[in-house]
Amino acid sequence: MSTMYEKINELMDKKYKVELGGGDDRIEAQHNRGKLTARERIDLLLDEGTFVELNPFIQHRATNFGMDKIEAPGEGVVTGYGKIHGRIVYVFSQDFTVFGGALGEAHALKISRIMDLAAKNGAPIIGLNDSGGARIQEGVEALDGYGHIFYRNAIYSGVVPQISVILGPCAGGAVYSPAITDFVFMVEKTSQMFITGPKVIETVTGEKITSENLGGASVHSSVSGVAHFTAESEPEILNDVRKLISFLPQNQSEQPPVVEAEQDNGWSDEIIDLVPIQGTKVYDVCKVIEQVVDHGEFMQVQKNFAKNIVVGFGRIDGHSVGIVANQPKVMAGGLDINSSDKLSRFIRFCDSFNIPLITFEDVTGFFPGINQEHGGIIRHGAKILYAYSEATVPKITVILRKAFGGAYVALNSKSIGADMVYAWPNSEVAVMGPEGAANIIFAKEIEQNEDPAATRAQKIAEYRETFANPYQAASRGMVDDVIDPRETRKKLKESLEMLRTKKETRPAKKHGNIPL
Repeated sequence: MSTMYEKINELMDKKYKVELGGGDDRIEAQHNRGKLTARERIDLLLDEGTFVELNPFIQHRATNFGMDKIEAPGEGVVTGYGKIHGRIVYVFSQDFTVFGGALGEAHALKISRIMDLAAKNGAPIIGLNDSGGARIQEGVEALDGYGHIFYRNAIYSGVVPQISVILGPCAGGAVYSPAITDFVFMVEKTSQMFITGPKVIETVTGEKITSENLGGASVHSSVSGVAHFTAESEPEILNDVRKLISFLPQNQSEQPPVVEAEQDNGWSDEIIDLVPIQGTKVYDVCKVIEQVVDHGEFMQVQKNFAKNIVVGFGRIDGHSVGIVANQPKVMAGGLDINSSDKLSRFIRFCDSFNIPLITFEDVTGFFPGINQEHGGIIRHGAKILYAYSEATVPKITVILRKAFGGAYVALNSKSIGADMVYAWPNSEVAVMGPEGAANIIFAKEIEQNEDPAATRAQKIAEYRETFANPYQAASRGMVDDVIDPRETRKKLKESLEMLRTKKETRPAKKHGNIPL
């Protein structure tokens, strides 16, 4: 009769086999590609010694194509939970050393179970993706497995934060799970995402392209907008995930974590020199943001995509905030199709997870052009209006310089639900800029005058005096206060503290129909 010690030794042997994954040779091959193993990644992501593995012994039950004779330790994915900054998170990490991380029925079951636990217990889901795609030997059962994951991504959206980290190939149906999640991280040179690979594209369309140029990190962070963050190495990207988690609550019913606040009086002399008073001069709005957030720390999201709008996370008085700002350095800060998408999704994420929104506005309007109109700028721009209107978190706007036309309305104006709107004394709030407005309103007078140029200049000055200032809007209650730029941080601190108990509801409904 066997003893308990023998049973324990047998258990240890089985666990060791699972932990070894595809074996030493495949682990070495993974390292030679410049990639870490599934378990090494988990160790870097989580607080030391906190990982608890679940379902290590689940096995596939496929028999076709000789699968009945093939073992897949851990089923090509490591799942479990651990802590980041002392708070629980749930993790799955695909193991490329086992079947190339390909997803089969049992592999998907492990991921689905961890997602269900995350939703039940109200904690973030982090997926470390490194997979060759569906396990072809399992046929439709592998596809069904993907469906179970996609369904959970969608149903748990807005319930718990969902983060995808692409650390190798992610192709075919596999890309849709990350696309539904809140944030996608990619490593330069070693991770790719695409629906159809280069060979299929060449066969069907005749176009030749490399995997990296088709779906690498640089493409998805700057051209497609699929990726939100990139880094040069796996340790860097996993550290960035830890940083992002520090700004977020565990779930939709909690507030974001509060850290020690920067002790200051909220006054900044430097901020005054950062924004030129002349509306045509460019500046970097990120420098303004850094003057306002605690310790100047701002984590920008989608930094290289739609650069005319800046979005990201910071803290004010120790509390997380989501920041939206026009970037005058790019396209004069005008709104276009891509920036509308980027901005709207960020607003909806912050609203889902109780993160107050601060908008720094300096906008002349929506970007003109045939391509923009034909590309659906009306439909895309409408997303901004929808997202701000729908959001019930504290919403504060600071008009730095220009706020013209429909873009003024869209960027968190009083009329679509802003709680507080501040304006700097140099700001211009109007239907359009003085030059364009004068040309329309006084067109006849200008044409009929003996000196059209002088008349135009005079009329522009008249319009500017009457409308191109914040006081007209303030007199109608559309601006709550005109402030000294140097007290911007102070005003934001006061407003956020006042709005901390804000409660606002929307009419009961199944859900709205955002213009997608």
